[in-house]
Amino acid sequence: MKFFIPMERRWNILFTLLLVSIVLMPFNLKAQQQDSPEQRAKKLQEYIDGEIERLTTSLNLEDWQVFYVDSTLNHDYHALNEEAQKLSDAKVTNYDMYSALQDKWMEAIYDSYHKFFTPDQWSKYLKSGAARDQKARDKRKAKTQKANSMVNNK
Repeated sequence: MKFFIPMERRWNILFTLLLVSIVLMPFNLKAQQQDSPEQRAKKLQEYIDGEIERLTTSLNLEDWQVFYVDSTLNHDYHALNEEAQKLSDAKVTNYDMYSALQDKWMEAIYDSYHKFFTPDQWSKYLKSGAARDQKARDKRKAKTQKANSMVNNK
């Protein structure tokens, strides 16, 4: 038995779903914005702990390396969070500024890891997506530098 909905009815259903989602969107956004600083800090720490666990397991890190990963992530993610909050408080809406900020701190983490991972761990880390992320950062950096040089040459 086939389920058939006439074309006019399909458009009514689609329109109704769209209308409901538009009406409910402000409530959803408001609920997301109501995270307290403590809740945001807790979520950040949970993310950091998860990343430490993932790297420890996937790269078979030594205890001293886990300490360095923990220190690196806690420092750099909290610094990233503070700088992003300053941009947000200043009502900065330029996505490129947030992207550049994130790239700056992800680059710092990448460089830090390179200092204390063994060659085998570094290879595994790059294969886990870090090389792709680095390539994307380099591409964005080159694009920004090209745009800046064009503006300076005018």
